[in-house]
This record gives sequence, structure tokens and C-alpha cells, in this order.
Amino acid sequence: MSTWFITGASRGLGAEIARAALRGGDDVVVGVRNPDRVPDDLKTANTLVVALDVTDAQTVSDAVRAATDRFGGIDVLVNNAGRGLLGALEEITDAEARSLFDLNVFGLITMTRAVLPVMRRQGSGKLVHIGSRSGFEGEPGVSLYSASKFAVAGISEALSAEMAPFGIQSMVVEPGVLRTDFLDATSLSLAAQRIPDYDGTPAHVTLDWAGTANHTQLGDPVKAAALIHEVTSGTGLPTHLYLGPDTLDRLQVKLAQVEQDLAPWREKSAATAHEDVVPV
Repeated sequence: MSTWFITGASRGLGAEIARAALRGGDDVVVGVRNPDRVPDDLKTANTLVVALDVTDAQTVSDAVRAATDRFGGIDVLVNNAGRGLLGALEEITDAEARSLFDLNVFGLITMTRAVLPVMRRQGSGKLVHIGSRSGFEGEPGVSLYSASKFAVAGISEALSAEMAPFGIQSMVVEPGVLRTDFLDATSLSLAAQRIPDYDGTPAHVTLDWAGTANHTQLGDPVKAAALIHEVTSGTGLPTHLYLGPDTLDRLQVKLAQVEQDLAPWREKSAATAHEDVVPV
């Protein structure tokens, strides 16, 4: 039995991960902004519901303390809380961008900092960060969301090395589109301004797609959550968990793009070193 702490767990992928953990016999801390919105099936003898706003350091500290008081430790932290932002880069204001990063990036940092001392004392722990397919491939119309998820991937990779001496593992999950409420207005924001010049261009094609694709997405969040639980419950975490057929397809496109960009400039790139340096 492990103790899972899941942020943003009242619905969507977070709630499904909580259900998967409970089915597996684990204890679950359900971190939510509004405890009244937690589904009844997540209120079990093995569940602790805590009020949590990951952008508020005090509520984070209080929630972690409540979790350790109840269960004695935290074996798995799932940084799931987050939201989306659509719009061409030019359309997005500084305030909109900073608000997104406050939740998707700095909230994750705050939550992780609060849990790491618990895991270091235990000498073990697993960090599971919910990233995105947009975290390894920048896509039009979601530039700032992509940037936030690129940051999540970078943080997770660094933590894999930083925390290894303490017996703590880190993994970023990079799902494709899942059939959740993510495209609802409660989870997804649109840039306040819309510049007509972008109509018909890739940035607004993405924006228009989001308006029609809600609840018709390819990915099944129940199956996704089950795989996340299976992988996390194993001995060793992969650095990245690429999740969903659309993610796998785009990953192949990304790898091909890397090779295409690299091939014509490989030799000249290598030649930018000082001449007295022997290549490794």
C-alpha cells in the first residue's frame, strides 16, 4: 500500500488517477480547490480530502501536513493541477501568461518543494508530473501552454538526477488529448483579444478546433489513469511516459524534425569548439 497525493483531483484525469489508486488498495490524498466538488466515490476510508490551491504556499503547507498526519508519509506526488490557454502569442497578454505559469509551473514547484522534505526523510518517493504532448512539440495556438509544459518536462528531468541520491524518482507524463472537461471554460482560457489577421492561420485553426472537439477527444482518461498507476506502482519510473496514440504519432514527427534540422549543420556545429579542445 502506498500513499498518493494528487493535486487537481476533483475531476478529469486527476480524479481517474485517484480512482485507479483506490482500486489498487492505496491511500489517496485528494487535493482540490473546493472540497464540496469531490465526487462521492472518492470519499472513502482510504481517502483524505484537503483544500488546496497550489498557487497559495500556505494551503500547500497545510495540506502536506494534514497528509502526513493522517498517513504518516507521502509515497507518490502527482502534480496534476493545471489549465490551458489558447491564442496566438501576439494575442496573449502578460497577465494571462503569468497567471498560466503561476498555476502550471510555479504551483508545481511550490507543491514539489513542500513534499520533497517528506520524501527525503523517508529515503524514497515518486514524483509524477502531468505534462502534455505539447510539452515536447510547440504547437500553433498554444504557445504559452506549450511553454509551461516544456518547463514541466525540464523540471522533471532535472529532478530525476537531483533526487536520485535520496531514492526519489521523477517522471513526466505526456498525454495527448483526453476526453475530459479540459476544453471546458473552467479548465481552458481563451486570449482576451482576437486579432482578425490570424483567422484562417494555424493559430486560429487550433482555437476553432477546441471549440468543437470538447468531449470527442481521442484519449480515454480511465485507461490513461490505469496506465499511470501501473507504471508508477512498478519499481522504476521512466523519465517520460508518452501516453496515447496521438502522442506517439507526434513524437515520431518531432524526432524526424530533430534529425532534419541537425543533418545539414552537424559538422559546422561540432566545429564551433575551440581548436585546442579534443572532442569527447
